[in-house]
Amino acid sequence: MITPDQGKTLAAQEFRGIKRSLIQNAFIKGAGAIHHGNLIMVTSSLPREGKTFCAINLAMSIATEMDHTVLLIDADVARPSVLRTLGLKSAVGLMDILLDEKLDLADVMMKTNVDTLRILPAGTSHRHATELLASQAMSGLLNEIANRYPDRIVIFDSPPLLPTTEARVLASQMGQIVMVVEAETTTQHAVKEALRQIETNSHINLVYNKAKAFPGGTNYGYGYYD
Repeated sequence: MITPDQGKTLAAQEFRGIKRSLIQNAFIKGAGAIHHGNLIMVTSSLPREGKTFCAINLAMSIATEMDHTVLLIDADVARPSVLRTLGLKSAVGLMDILLDEKLDLADVMMKTNVDTLRILPAGTSHRHATELLASQAMSGLLNEIANRYPDRIVIFDSPPLLPTTEARVLASQMGQIVMVVEAETTTQHAVKEALRQIETNSHINLVYNKAKAFPGGTNYGYGYYD
């Protein structure tokens, strides 16, 4: 995992390259502006491809920027893993806000030891998670999150696309999507089918994860394509 005081590690360098175009796209002005461009969903075709690892590292990398703050949202409400990965206890979060109109976003955001990084947990599991993510309450929350702080970038750790319906619902409301592909494991068919499900979004990036080597003979931990 990337940490603010870690220095120039290979992972830090890779995610520095990944984040650059995402940040640029998030704040385009004028005719080329992307609706909700600062809302970025990190997903994958299938479970265990490394999307949570990439979401956390991407959020941490962006949090080191001078001009931006980051909100990391665990939107994988069926199998939340952001808090567990970071060694934090489960807490109220996204689902609870959607179920209780009295709860405010500020009430459930978790502070971290990185001043520019906040976390919104998945919250209480709910059998109607897909319907809640597609609700007017969710649309209102996303508008609030996207617009309350003009310098904020929001990273969503989403469910995988193929085994769930929640990811497709989320994708329809995101400005940008990052899809993680596990090297030498995820099939071309799975990638194509997952991309087909989110093809209405014109700002999709692929992260090639867990690679032992990269074309050209250079060894990398990750690879990035746009």
